[in-house]
Amino acid sequence: MESYADALREQEKALENINNKLALLPDSSGCYLMKNREGTIIYVGKAKVLKNRVRSYFRGSHNGKTQRLVSEIRDFEYIVTASNMEALILECNLIKKYQPRYNVLLKDDKTFPYLKITNEPHPRLEVTRRVLKDKAKYFGPYPNAYAAHQTKKLLDRMYPLRKCGAMPKEVCLYYHMHQCLGPCEYEVSQETYQQIRDEISSFLSGGHEEIKKELQRKMQEAAEELYFERAKELRDQIISIEALMEKQKITTADTKDRDVFGFAVDKGWMCVQILYVRKGKMIERHMSTFPFYGEPYNDFISYVTQYYSDNPALPQEILLPDAPSAEEAASGEEQSVTGAELQHADQAAESAASYTTGESKLAEAEEDPQPLAGGGLEDPHTAAAALQQWLEVKVLLPQRGLKRQMVSMATENARVALDEKFRLIARDEERTSKAADNLGRAIGLESLHRVEAFDNSNIQGANPVSAMVVFIDGKPAKKEYRKYKIRSVQGPDDYETMREVIRRRYERVLKENLEMPDLIVVDGGRGQISAAVDVLQNELGLFIPVCGLVKDAKHKTSQLLVGDPPETVALPRNSEEFYLLQRIQEEVHRFAITFHREQRGKSMVTSRLDAIPGIGEKRRKMLLKHFGSIKKIKEASVEDFRPLSIGDKLARQIITALQDEES
Repeated sequence: MESYADALREQEKALENINNKLALLPDSSGCYLMKNREGTIIYVGKAKVLKNRVRSYFRGSHNGKTQRLVSEIRDFEYIVTASNMEALILECNLIKKYQPRYNVLLKDDKTFPYLKITNEPHPRLEVTRRVLKDKAKYFGPYPNAYAAHQTKKLLDRMYPLRKCGAMPKEVCLYYHMHQCLGPCEYEVSQETYQQIRDEISSFLSGGHEEIKKELQRKMQEAAEELYFERAKELRDQIISIEALMEKQKITTADTKDRDVFGFAVDKGWMCVQILYVRKGKMIERHMSTFPFYGEPYNDFISYVTQYYSDNPALPQEILLPDAPSAEEAASGEEQSVTGAELQHADQAAESAASYTTGESKLAEAEEDPQPLAGGGLEDPHTAAAALQQWLEVKVLLPQRGLKRQMVSMATENARVALDEKFRLIARDEERTSKAADNLGRAIGLESLHRVEAFDNSNIQGANPVSAMVVFIDGKPAKKEYRKYKIRSVQGPDDYETMREVIRRRYERVLKENLEMPDLIVVDGGRGQISAAVDVLQNELGLFIPVCGLVKDAKHKTSQLLVGDPPETVALPRNSEEFYLLQRIQEEVHRFAITFHREQRGKSMVTSRLDAIPGIGEKRRKMLLKHFGSIKKIKEASVEDFRPLSIGDKLARQIITALQDEES
């Protein structure tokens, strides 16, 4: 009760401090940092007007996730910036620095691969994930490593650039395969390299049709001159180009490089889809799904900012969705757009004024800012203008025409992916719940809501421990897991260990009036079941069903035993009920083994140091913290112990004891 009162007083004091700081907030743009009771930064945000944005957290009502964030805030700081663009960049840098738990964190921001033609006397083509200012030529980003490596594999066959990192003394196999010019052995002019660079650049920039025609011409010539092996190589290259470019279905009238963004939110999760359009063709897509706690559009813009902060190979245009209206946000409905519809969209409408830029709407937005769905204060056009100013790339919010349809397609893909995620979760939960019900019926129980499973672990009786896991409706409830150090059993006695653990667990359940399980699972056969039933019925007066899981020679779940005397329950090996039993047995075994390893590791350290006179728990911890390991303590000199206020005599005793023990 006292701790609750202290917490209440602490919260009231923090709220008073926050109210005082709210009164002093400026009307400027900037970033704010929310802190919890430990002073840890838990959320970073940006605002066009700091006073309005920060106050909104402590005024009015919020949705469940925002309430959770606000409930942990005990203090805040803010940094004033000169413009919205500076606030955008500062927010991105602060998120990367502090990794706040309630912010959208782009965990895969450094995983996008690029193709790179190095800037060397003898250039190479390589896949890299780092874009440096080294005068090399970069192409990408590719949505995954497989796509990048497949493209490189094709280009390696077509263009004979150097493959080795260090120049060898003689030509290698690549030269004999016609995949290297052999600069280690022969003189290669810079004009030849420049021609190869230009052809690779043309290919990766959408000029593969011209290259394919040239390969077809060379193939015909080789066939006419009866060089059939060469003709076959050229034919294989043509087939590889067609296979690589097969996915490029969606086209636009121009040949611009674009990144098209769309996002959808549901049940506190956000899905962002990026469609990569290169030279007017949609080549790939990238999807990210993550929980969010702020306003949807704010967190979406935060994601986009982080994405481009570490992916500097920019397209010519970035297409962003506008903020959804309140009706759209509530219904989650938007017309779906298919690839075929997009490909045959009206080009005339596209050539008209089909979009608005961040610049064209900036003045209008500042005069009459429109709140976002969910009460956000970030204006989409202001955010687009800030991104455009920072990246020096056109950032558009299409309103109609083909570009609007492309954004709608990305948004619809995001919505479908999010819906699929929740349907898979629901399907998995339904199957798991059904498996638990079927298992209960097989055992003869009306319902099987709560299962508690036990497992023992020791090595020849040393460091005996036991563990309990809890499954509710077929799913693990990890907060209710428990660990037990065995107190009364000496030596490797599984039956007595099981008696002690069952006794300790259910004495506490009775004493504290905790929820009783519908079924107790012990890891073992008839002996463990009898030991558990004896304690439950004869000592505690509890009549809870107990079953045992017997393993086969490969240490896998083999059969289920129930009752006293135990009888085998026949379950098909491919049934959901049997898989559930396997998961329970594997989980309790994993939990017990992990705990046993922890205890064994501690006991090994404890026994070696605690056996030395003058070393207690405090000094043992101090020594391990200072030196890092027993080995380093043993190798230390007497002088190394003096900073720990350990005298020379005791230091010699420690070193001698450890060395004697090893010998």
